[in-house]
Amino acid sequence: MRPDELRSHQWYGTDGLRSFSHRARTRQLGYLPEEHLGKPVIAVLNTWSDINPCHVHLRDRAQAVKRGVWQAGGFPLEFPVSTLSETFQKPTPMLYRNLLAMETEELLRSYPVDGAVLMGGCDKTTPALLMGAASVDLPTVFVPAGPMLPGHWRNEVLGSGTDMWKYWDDKRAGLIGDCELAELENGLARSPGHCMTMGTASTLTAAAEALGVTMPGASSLPAVDSGHDRMAAASGLRIVELVRQGLKLSRFLTADAYEDAVATVLALGGSTNAVIHLIAMAGRSGVRLTLDDFDRIARTVPVLANLRPGGQYLMEDFHFAGGLPAFLAQLTNVLHLDRPTVAHDSLREQLAGAVVHNPEVIRPRTKPLADEGGVAVLRGNLCPDGAVIKHIAAEPHLLRHTGPAVVFDDYRQMQRTINDPELGITADHVLVLRGSGPRGGPGMPEYGMLPIPDHLLKQGVRDMVRISDARMSGTSYGACVLHIAPESHVGGPLALVHTGDLITLDVEARSLSLDVSDEELTRRRAAWTPPPARFGRGYGALYDEQITQADTGCDFAFLARDGEVPDPYVG
Repeated sequence: MRPDELRSHQWYGTDGLRSFSHRARTRQLGYLPEEHLGKPVIAVLNTWSDINPCHVHLRDRAQAVKRGVWQAGGFPLEFPVSTLSETFQKPTPMLYRNLLAMETEELLRSYPVDGAVLMGGCDKTTPALLMGAASVDLPTVFVPAGPMLPGHWRNEVLGSGTDMWKYWDDKRAGLIGDCELAELENGLARSPGHCMTMGTASTLTAAAEALGVTMPGASSLPAVDSGHDRMAAASGLRIVELVRQGLKLSRFLTADAYEDAVATVLALGGSTNAVIHLIAMAGRSGVRLTLDDFDRIARTVPVLANLRPGGQYLMEDFHFAGGLPAFLAQLTNVLHLDRPTVAHDSLREQLAGAVVHNPEVIRPRTKPLADEGGVAVLRGNLCPDGAVIKHIAAEPHLLRHTGPAVVFDDYRQMQRTINDPELGITADHVLVLRGSGPRGGPGMPEYGMLPIPDHLLKQGVRDMVRISDARMSGTSYGACVLHIAPESHVGGPLALVHTGDLITLDVEARSLSLDVSDEELTRRRAAWTPPPARFGRGYGALYDEQITQADTGCDFAFLARDGEVPDPYVG
């Protein structure tokens, strides 16, 4: 690509007043003409923040990215963008995923940039950044934040999230006390980086690598490993070459790539949240991806990653076992190997020579953790537009279960009353939470792993059937049916369930049904009244007006629809 063919040339290279002004203001920034004129301008979008422990190291990693860009003859500019911290942002960063996607899209569209390096990894940042970038379609490389170091407590190796839920239940059951809990606080999360289990963060960064938009092996590199610095620099080098070759993001985000990302997530036993995010990401790429695609692909791939919460090991073990290249090399029969990636002419070339170094962590096809992918899609009169369950993380005896419902109308009510003895909850009951979907939550919070009542924990019960229109943490586990669509807030069948109604879950049959007659449901629907709007103004009102349901990705309708957006007139 000639210098005058660069997108940034419109800002810097013409003879008009505006270009004169842009050059003058770049001198104001302290840059010489030789540093940037005629060179690819690379936007480095950084989700670093003091209150995002997953990304607290990305301030330093951005310097490595810029080092690579400089070395390749490009000109890097760092843009701070919204940080979506899963650990701190309330009611849920899912409420703001689309806001970061909008910010990403509009920054890349409105500034003089030729390509982008996206830096994220905490649950919502990966899909948000890629959704926004896909809508602009510049050359792009994604830099995953990387998993944190394994946790430690006494002689236990801890997985963030997964062991938090486990030991919190132990505390509620009276098996450990305050002293042990205080020790666990200090040992659960020992370094920068996102969760080192196969939670949502690791699932989505693995999906990004499977899509072909990261450097090979990038998704499992520990955040504090020196290799992470080198990967960031290599990403900076690579993005300049992508710009020079005119290789836009759409070249890589194809229908075949999304199918391979789905297969990857399912074979990893990854987070149910990936279902929503990949559907939304695909939509921004002009690719139609549905719940039925997930269920179809799930039947073609086994679960080969022995990673918590469904398995035994952590992401550092996965990385040193060969990482995603070695993992994908076990799935070549279902992957589209001739499609390109940002690093190679084909996925086949990228996986050549990849070797599994620990077959207990990355299982061979002859010794899978499960014969089918780790997420099942359910249908039935309770979820006409679908629901999902991570069945490999549930107790097997619950995968076919009929029990009476105990209904909670919202999360606060559930917190106040779940331990009330008068509810008479037994292990056979089905706990039902509504009012927690995309609009009802608001933002579809991770409320779906409803707590088991204290008295049952003390009896040794550690799993029950739980259903909701909420999501759950990818680090969690249990027989939790999630993402029921349509949600109760908009009048979905979940809004019509009464305590005592029988509910039947049958994962093998892919069904979830409410054992109530159609006539009775019609009567209940006639008596149902919509809840009031959550927001009177502001971003929340926009969200409430535009958010779509879980089965279509929870994108904003005005962002997901077809339509051209022109490049700005530079003058």
